[in-house]
Amino acid sequence: MTSPRASRPRASRVSSSRRGVTRRTVARPALIAVPAAFTALALTALPALATSTPAQIATSKTNGVGYLRSLQGADGSYAGAGLSNEWAFSAFAAAGTAAVDVAPGGDTSRNARTVYRAHLANASWPGTSPVVTDYERGIINAYSAGVDPARVSASRNLIADTYAYWQNSEPGYWGASANFNGTVFALIALAGAKTQTGVQRVPQALLNRSVTTVRANQHDDGGWTFAKAEGDPAKLAADGDIDMTGAAMAALCMSGVPATDPAITEAKAFLKSKLIRTTGAFDAMFGANTNSNGWAVSGLNACGINPQTGDFLTTAGKTPVDFLIAQQFNPAGGFRYLPGDTGPSAYASVDALRAVAGGGFVAAPPAPTTAGAPRWVAASGFTPGTATELALTVDDGTSLKVCSVAFTPTASTTTLGAVLDAATTAATPSGCVTSVTPGSGTGVITGVNGRTNTGGATWRASVDGAAAAAASRGTVINLGDTISLRYGS
Repeated sequence: MTSPRASRPRASRVSSSRRGVTRRTVARPALIAVPAAFTALALTALPALATSTPAQIATSKTNGVGYLRSLQGADGSYAGAGLSNEWAFSAFAAAGTAAVDVAPGGDTSRNARTVYRAHLANASWPGTSPVVTDYERGIINAYSAGVDPARVSASRNLIADTYAYWQNSEPGYWGASANFNGTVFALIALAGAKTQTGVQRVPQALLNRSVTTVRANQHDDGGWTFAKAEGDPAKLAADGDIDMTGAAMAALCMSGVPATDPAITEAKAFLKSKLIRTTGAFDAMFGANTNSNGWAVSGLNACGINPQTGDFLTTAGKTPVDFLIAQQFNPAGGFRYLPGDTGPSAYASVDALRAVAGGGFVAAPPAPTTAGAPRWVAASGFTPGTATELALTVDDGTSLKVCSVAFTPTASTTTLGAVLDAATTAATPSGCVTSVTPGSGTGVITGVNGRTNTGGATWRASVDGAAAAAASRGTVINLGDTISLRYGS
């Protein structure tokens, strides 16, 4: 897909106009990256060899935030039709600014968080032909803005929306496998968007299955691209690109893969091989540019790898962070896309600020400074008669089923039995639940999908990452709960 101004080839970028985290070749200004990780490396206490000082980084962050504030619409919006600026929420969070504190002319009724939440909750979003990256983008930006992505509204659960795109025929992939970056950003979104109390809401088994898929797509040179390469020797032998290597590193590290893992050390070596000695930039597919550099630095940050020392400090004393800060117009705060550009790019500015601030690709929202504003907002309960969805995994010890369960509640809460009953006929993808024993009542669940409790092996349930307990039909389920059923001892 190309931009209306596709007069010049461009590096991979996240598309807002096509509603997803889809790779595209476009003209300037650059399309964007995605937001900051919890494992992001703090750049406020850098070793002596680092060339950009904490003071320089602090100034860059302050000015960068000021520029992103200037992009807000008069109605308080960042998201909308065309090339949307909603990715600014991840950069704001990485830089320590709460989206609820960003309001046009100080009008708190039009703050960026409130307006964005309403945008996501609208029944017409994201359009008539959505793709998985629409929902991944929504998760990442909602979470960074302080909106619980599973509880945007009584009818909008972005976690469940994403679960609907699990590929039963190719377990581990999310959405069309040919568009591999949909799988990369599924990991980033699902691993990164924890509960309001900081608990991983999705089961590790689910992340692990997609981690295996990401590993299988790593190219021979240690990098990745936006497209599927698994099982194709020619594609695996092709060059990786800077952007997707940074994103894939973040996906793995955020899902629990350590920085010492061979997949990460090989990716690190790939990035090191692309460093330009004189500037500290990475030599990306279409040349040194701010967006590609931002993605790579965010990947390093997410893995806890300092982009200012060791392998990323060139013999000329330059680092990737140096390059990014050199791309900034001060005091205006915007970042140029290419070194020769005479004006800032909104998309380059988001990518650069997130990276300079120490962010990976998802950031927990900072505490607001607006009086009375909570750190999080979320719908609190089902609305009887309003259709909704819940995210469900069923792990029988042999296979992992993943689905979004659609149902219409009759009260402000429901039960696990009711959710499983609904899943037998209203799950996407189908086949998640084929049978439940017993089929009524509130007692202990003794069988799911033909697998029955035997000896020490039983069905256990976990909700929003809480400790697993014996699965019971009467277990209370609330709006937005992420449910995991697992069979074992």
